[in-house]
Amino acid sequence: MNKKNDSTFQPTRRELLRRMAAGGLGAASLGSAWGSLLLGASQVRAQTAGDYRALVVVYLAGGNDSFNLIVPRDNAGYGEYRNARQNLAVSQAQLLSIDPVGGDGRQFGLHPSVAGLRNLFNGGRLAFVTNMGTLVRPVSRDAYKAKTVKLPPQLFSHNDQEAQWLRVKVDGAGGIGWGGALADRVAAYNPAGQPGSISLSGSNLWQVGVQTQPYHMGTSGPVALTGFWGTLGRNRQDVFNALLDQPHENAFVRQYADAQRDAIRLNTTISEALAGAPALQTAFPANNALASQLQMVARMVGLGPSLGTQRQIFFCRQGGYDTHADQLDNHPVLLGQLSAALTAFQSALDELGMGAQVTTATLSEFGRTLSSNGKGTDHGWGGNQIVMGGAVQGKRLYGTWPSLAIDGPDDTGKGRLIPTTAVDQFAATLARWMGVADADLPTLLPNLPNFATWDLGFMG
Repeated sequence: MNKKNDSTFQPTRRELLRRMAAGGLGAASLGSAWGSLLLGASQVRAQTAGDYRALVVVYLAGGNDSFNLIVPRDNAGYGEYRNARQNLAVSQAQLLSIDPVGGDGRQFGLHPSVAGLRNLFNGGRLAFVTNMGTLVRPVSRDAYKAKTVKLPPQLFSHNDQEAQWLRVKVDGAGGIGWGGALADRVAAYNPAGQPGSISLSGSNLWQVGVQTQPYHMGTSGPVALTGFWGTLGRNRQDVFNALLDQPHENAFVRQYADAQRDAIRLNTTISEALAGAPALQTAFPANNALASQLQMVARMVGLGPSLGTQRQIFFCRQGGYDTHADQLDNHPVLLGQLSAALTAFQSALDELGMGAQVTTATLSEFGRTLSSNGKGTDHGWGGNQIVMGGAVQGKRLYGTWPSLAIDGPDDTGKGRLIPTTAVDQFAATLARWMGVADADLPTLLPNLPNFATWDLGFMG
């Protein structure tokens, strides 16, 4: 099902510069493959008028200990969990019960700090994808020990694993993210000049595409250039604009000038649209950085249809999950903030009448060790992720729940669980919902054909 390179695709100088800036030669080498996608994407928009969809990724930076987020609650499962987790185990009596449908009879509960997530799950608007991580192809414990299957490079390393979660190919190089590749593919849904990819948390690999780059915003709106107020400021702005409009000989200077002009135009367009939009009535929690990001995402989602956009991709980030120490104090706070922010966000989307048109998913570079280091946990591999929204087939666990036994069949050692579901499968499921055809999925995710199941089913 892999598409062949389209040798007729000839990138413009501007496109080539974007590729070079995004990821060097690694990005440029992917140009012909993505070119074939982009040439076909122009037919998409006319077929889907009014079909707005948005994907929101919340990156949990540091490696979330997600086997304390969702926990076996039946006696046998909880006993295995407690033996592995030692002093970090959540009390069985404190777990918030959930009732997954379609399971194997095992019982589960959620951390007591995430009552909002429990309500969304039991209400059918949230699901968990279990024991997911970076994989080149499926691997068993025996194959891992014998080194007979190719593994992601530099396992258990923050920087390497974050990049592998976010880029199009786990074992590849370059600077193209699967969110950016997805934005490239669905760009034809949107009017020219409108941002289809927006970051509320600065630069990130996930949103870097071949043709598209993320538009960066702050929690209060677009970040404008300063110093252009008053008579002197207006004169300064005239000079600045004149510099941008000069016929620059250097290609990189021309690219910079183009980017600045686009940013200035978008700043005006988006700022005016936000100022004229009705205020959200949903209350977002105070002193919660993630909630502030998601509040602005909700406002931008509300503007999307009026600006003509039909596909948007957003990136947010919550830090602090590298819990080597003080986990019992810090992790419940982080989970409580995550739950409160996601709950408010879904309420705001429902208020806008767009609760089923936006899907929110968490990512994190790895899970953590099941075993305790005395004060916290160390870097692991497989972990559990959240997917939320009105289009999600909720109240379910997707993937294969692992054995939580130390040195058990899913343990590489020290409670580092081997993932049973790949990031590629998760990404492909979301990409299909956003409108990517099955035949194009291997171009977005080159390792996807290594896995038997491409769609995990959580989007119906």
